[in-house]
Amino acid sequence: MKPPCELIVWYVIPTIRAELAKEMIKLGLSQKVVSEKLGITQSAVSQYVKDKRGRGIPVNKQVRKAIKSLAKEIAEGSTSRDVIPGICAVCAIVKQTGSLCDLHRQEDNTNLEGCDLCMSNYNS
Repeated sequence: MKPPCELIVWYVIPTIRAELAKEMIKLGLSQKVVSEKLGITQSAVSQYVKDKRGRGIPVNKQVRKAIKSLAKEIAEGSTSRDVIPGICAVCAIVKQTGSLCDLHRQEDNTNLEGCDLCMSNYNS
């Protein structure tokens, strides 16, 4: 069984970054500025914008709203250091809404019936 943190690293964080990059581009920032503010390479931003990277999970309304809000905050002046708590907050929403559990069931070939590992590890 894959640990939930592995799914977060491989799917959730890249999806959050991709959606953030797209929102920041919509707000008029260049790929270079987006890369600097997110603390990632410009080529990563390009891949996110072109949907070549970071399409790991569906983004529900709650997650989308949090990403849009965070993108606006970042565009208005947050530094890459300030971005980490925001990404963690969006990730917490992914966990709270059960999206991580859905991904876990989809990605893991073992029987996860009755499993609450994703939720139990992150609700404390």
